[in-house]
Amino acid sequence: MSEATPTAPAPAAPVQAPVRKERTGHVVAAKMQKTIVVRVERRVPHPKFKKIVRVHNKFYAHDEKSEAKEGDRVLIRETRPLSKLKRWELVSILKH
Repeated sequence: MSEATPTAPAPAAPVQAPVRKERTGHVVAAKMQKTIVVRVERRVPHPKFKKIVRVHNKFYAHDEKSEAKEGDRVLIRETRPLSKLKRWELVSILKH
């Protein structure tokens, strides 16, 4: 019973694109060329006191058509580094 049965190689797993983070926020500055600054607010519990507090971050996002204006609510997505500070891109304008 020493028959060698050929084993088929295991099928390669399909390569999936990385899941990119998405954030929603308000444009606080649109004075640069093809760049907007988006303020994103989160509600998180305080580490010690457990009270819900609002925390905000500012993200520099690439706006290819310069269509977002100050005060707009926008959706941004993580992307490759485009400059020293820009790592996000504008996906859509949710509200003018």
